[in-house]
Amino acid sequence: MRRLVLASSNPGKLREFRQMLAPLGIDILPQSEVGIAEADEPHGTFIENALAKARHASRHAGLPAFADDSGIGVAALGGAPGVQSARYAGSAGTRQDRDERNNRKLVAALLDEADRRAHYYCVIVLVRHAADPEPLVAEGRWHGEIIATPRGAAGFGYDPYFLLPDLGKTAAELMPDEKNAISHRGRALAQLVAQLRVMEYAK
Repeated sequence: MRRLVLASSNPGKLREFRQMLAPLGIDILPQSEVGIAEADEPHGTFIENALAKARHASRHAGLPAFADDSGIGVAALGGAPGVQSARYAGSAGTRQDRDERNNRKLVAALLDEADRRAHYYCVIVLVRHAADPEPLVAEGRWHGEIIATPRGAAGFGYDPYFLLPDLGKTAAELMPDEKNAISHRGRALAQLVAQLRVMEYAK
């Protein structure tokens, strides 16, 4: 079984990645289990942050590593929160505390806006070693709109407020397999898996 270090301690992301990569026989090791602290994310683009996190984890673990950087962009807010999605309302407190504050801030910012369009974006970067000059890069987008009242108990982050009009459900109301098939992260990971298969990494 091949092992990849996930450059994240987010339990929601770990759960989704494990579900989606399990069929390939890839064992995912979260960086927290090997004592690796989270890397800084000072960059202004998702891809730069993902690459920095993947290289950081690979360097400290001595193993191939991958990282995603993702967020939500809202049309009426000029694409915000964007790369600041996880820290939109500050970085203090637990992940659950931050999620609750971020959602309250987002709903308040859209209180008088008629345009509720939003999209999730995800980029995944995989490096075979810390200095890998040819990292694998995959991306995905997921379009929906923001609602004022949360629905659903699954998912994490902005999911309870992210409505998919065609389905009549929020991201937090979807079953895991249903979400993984259509989400921004699922689409990005499908691209990554295709690249892994081409290079026979997952055999």
